[in-house]
Amino acid sequence: ESIAEGQPLFSWGLPFGYATRDIRPGEYVFNPGMVQEMSYRELDYPVSEPNFGNDIRPFRLDPIAFQPARQVQTYTRPGTFHGFKRSGRRGVGTRNYIVILAANSRTSSFVRLLDSKLEPELGPYKNVSGVVAVSHTEGGADLEPNNRELVLRTLAGFVVHPNVGAALIVDTPDSAVTNRMLRQYLDHHRYPTAGLIHGFHALERDVERELESCRDTIRQWLPGVNRFERSRQPQSELKVALQCGGSDAFSGVSANPLASWVAKEIIRNGGAANHAETDELIGAEPYMLLKVRTLDVAQKFLSKIERFKEMTSWHGVTAEGNPSGGNKLRGLYNIALKSIGAAMKRHPDVRLDEVLEYSQRMPGPGFYFMDSPGNDLESVAGQVASGANLVFFTTGNGSVTNFPFVPTIKMVTTTERYQLLSDEMDVNAGEYLDGVSMDELGQRTFELTCSVASGKPTKGETAGHYQVSIWRDWRQRDLSALQVLQSEPPPSGQPVMVRSPHSSGSLRFQAINTPLGPAADQVGLILPTSLCAGQVSLLIARKLSRELDGGTLSRMVALPHSEGCGYLSGGSRDLFVDTLVGYLTHPLVGAALLLEHGCDKIHNGVVRSRLLEDGIDPGRFGTASIQLDGGLEHVTEKVVAWFRARTGQGRQVSRQDAEVGDLTIGIVSSKPISKEAGTTLSELTRRLVEEGTTLILPEGDPLLELLLQSEILESRPDPTLGYGRIVKQAGLHVMANPGRHRVEALTGMSACGCSLIVGYEGSRPQAGHPLVPVLRVSAEPRTAESSGSDLDLVLDGDPARWNEQIAQLIVRTTSGEYVARSMQTGHTDVQFTRGLLGFSA
Repeated sequence: ESIAEGQPLFSWGLPFGYATRDIRPGEYVFNPGMVQEMSYRELDYPVSEPNFGNDIRPFRLDPIAFQPARQVQTYTRPGTFHGFKRSGRRGVGTRNYIVILAANSRTSSFVRLLDSKLEPELGPYKNVSGVVAVSHTEGGADLEPNNRELVLRTLAGFVVHPNVGAALIVDTPDSAVTNRMLRQYLDHHRYPTAGLIHGFHALERDVERELESCRDTIRQWLPGVNRFERSRQPQSELKVALQCGGSDAFSGVSANPLASWVAKEIIRNGGAANHAETDELIGAEPYMLLKVRTLDVAQKFLSKIERFKEMTSWHGVTAEGNPSGGNKLRGLYNIALKSIGAAMKRHPDVRLDEVLEYSQRMPGPGFYFMDSPGNDLESVAGQVASGANLVFFTTGNGSVTNFPFVPTIKMVTTTERYQLLSDEMDVNAGEYLDGVSMDELGQRTFELTCSVASGKPTKGETAGHYQVSIWRDWRQRDLSALQVLQSEPPPSGQPVMVRSPHSSGSLRFQAINTPLGPAADQVGLILPTSLCAGQVSLLIARKLSRELDGGTLSRMVALPHSEGCGYLSGGSRDLFVDTLVGYLTHPLVGAALLLEHGCDKIHNGVVRSRLLEDGIDPGRFGTASIQLDGGLEHVTEKVVAWFRARTGQGRQVSRQDAEVGDLTIGIVSSKPISKEAGTTLSELTRRLVEEGTTLILPEGDPLLELLLQSEILESRPDPTLGYGRIVKQAGLHVMANPGRHRVEALTGMSACGCSLIVGYEGSRPQAGHPLVPVLRVSAEPRTAESSGSDLDLVLDGDPARWNEQIAQLIVRTTSGEYVARSMQTGHTDVQFTRGLLGFSA
C-alpha cells in the first residue's frame, strides 16, 4: 500500500517513523541516518533522498488500567544438567575457572601476562576449565570516577560467580579502585565468599618477581580447584543472560524469539533469565510492559529509560543515536526499529518480574531486566556479575564475541550468514525463516544449552578468544558544564616553544629511510576499529610474529582497545577516529591494516571516509572484516597474506645517520620527583627542543609545573594539541589528556606520532606501550630498590651526568640497539580516552 506524506510506518504494530513524502508500494525507505551510513561504504546500491523521519514517542503508563500478570507455570519435575555445586549461596557453575581479576586498569596488563604464563601448567588438572585474566579499563585514573559503585559491584559479582573455582584479585594500592575497597564492599553487602578459594595481591615490586609470586599462589590453589567435580544439578540453577549484538532486521523475527523460547523453558524449570541494554528498549516499552509482576516494577523500568535519556543529555547527545552502521545497513534504521526487535528476547508468555541495577545479583528464579548500556560487552559484564552462568548472544551480522569464564551460545538470524560464519556460530536461527517450526528449533537449542551447561564447549570457547568491558566511567553529572564544553575551541596546534634557530644537531641516531622520512623502526600494525575486533587482532599478530622472519618489518603489533562498538558522545567519535588515523600514519609503521568486527559503530568505511577528508590515500592500508570475510580462520588467512606481500622478506634493512631533531618524542612523569630529577627533566626538555625535536607532554603532567618553576615556560599552557592528533608544527606541545590516565596519555601521545616516550617513574613503573618504546627511568631510591629490573635506566651517582645518560639511551633505542624493558617483558597496554563527553550507549 502507498504511505501518504505524514502517515506513520509500523513494525510489529508499533510506529517507528513517518513519511516525509508519499511512498509508493515497493519503494525502499530511507531516513537521513541511513543515507549517511550508506555514504561511508563502497556499495553499488541505489540510495535515494530520505523519505521518512524518525518517530520515537515517549511512552505513558496508565496506572489505573495496569493489571499485574502471572509468571509462566513451572514444571513439577524440573530437568537436570551436570554442573559444579558451590558452597553457600553461590549457586552452580557451568565451568570451573581460576580467574585473575584486575581490581583496576593499572593492573590489566599484569593479569594478562600472568594468564599467559600459567596455561601450560594445567595439564594434570582435568577438572579446571582454565586460567583466565579479566582485565578492564576502569578505576585506574587519577580522578575520582563516577562509576565506582558500578565497578565494585561488578568486580564483587565476578569474584563470587559460580563459574569461578578460585579468584586472585590484583591491584595497585594508590588507585581509585583498590583491593581494600573491594574487600569492604564484599563484606558490607554480604557476598557469599565463605568456602571460596580467593586472595588479594598488591603489586609493589618488579614484574618478574610479582609474576613468580602470583604463579606460586595459583599453583598452590590448583589441586583444590581440581577437586570440584560435575554432578547432577537441577535446571533451576541455570541463569541465562539475554544479549544481542550486530542486530539486523531479522533479529526480532528469528534469533531473539528463539532465545526467548529457550529462556522461557529455563524459567519453567525454575531458572532465571536476564534481559539488558536500557537504551535498546526505547520505543519498545509497550511490548516490554504487556506482562509485569507489579505496577512498581513497570514504573521502575520506565524510570531507568528516562534516567538513561537524562544521562545521555548531559553529554550532548540522545540515546536514540544508538544504532550502529551495521544495524542501519541491515534494516534497523533507528532506535525504535532496533528496540522493537530487541524486546523480542522477552517471550510473550513471560512476565517481567523485577528491574535490577547494573551488576545487581539476581535474587531467585524469574525474568529480570538489568539497567545497562547498549554496548554489548559492557552490558554482558553486568549480566555475568548478576549471576548469569550462560550467555545467549543473538546476532544478525555475526558477532563473534565471548566472555572469558561464562560460555556464550551464539545464535545467528539467517541461514546465509550462518553458512558464512558456521565456525563461529552455535545455532542457525535462520532455520525458522526456512520453515522449521519455532518449537522444534527451540527444543533443539534448549538441549544444546543443557549440553553446554554440562561442559560441551561452544564455538567461541573452541576458538579461544574473549573480551571484557565494564560500563565505562562518564565525566558529566548534570547539564551544568555541557554548554561550556561544547563551545570550547579545539587546541590550535601551535607549539608552546618553536624550533630553535640554533639547533646544535648533536644528538644523532641510526635511522631507517622511509618515504615519510627517517624513522626509528618499521613495524607491521593490525589496528582494530572496535573492541570486538581487538582480541582477534592480537591473535593474528601473534601468528604473524611466529611466521614472518626477517624482511623490512621488524615485528608485528596489534592495538586491542575498548572503543568503537557502542558508544556515542559529543565529539568523542571524532576524537576516536582521529586517534586511529594517527596510528595508521605513524612514522614507526611500515605496513598497517584495519580490522573491523563488521557491525561496529566505527568500521572500516568510517575510517576510510576520514582518511579521504584528510587527503590521505586509503589504498595505502589493508582492510579486513571478521564477519564479512567469513570468520576467524578466513580473516586470519586474508590478513596474513596481506602482510606477507609487504614484509620484503629477504631484503636487508639499512640505517644511516640522522638527527634526533627529526623525531617526535614524548615525556610523561609521575610523582614524587626529587629536586635533582626535576632539574634533569627540565634540562632534557630544553635540550630536545633546541635539537629541533617535536616534544609532547600530556595535559596535567607534573613536569609542566617544573618547567614553569625553571622558567622554561613563561606561563602555564593550555593544551596545544588534541588527543591523538598528528603534529603539524614542530616545537613543545601539550596534548589534551582529559582522563588524567597514564595509559590513556601514552595511547594518545603515541597516536600523535611519538617515536619514543621517556617516562619518569616516581613510584612503581606503570605499563609501557606495545608500538612506541617507553623508556622508564627513575632517580627515586625506593623505586629503584623495589622495581629496578623494570626500569630502563636508574639515575644515580652525579646528577650532572643524568641528562646525558637519558640522551644516550634515546639514541641507542631509536638506532635499534636497545629494546625498552616494557617490550621485553610484555608489560604494555593500550587505552583510548573518551574525552569529557564520552558515554556508553
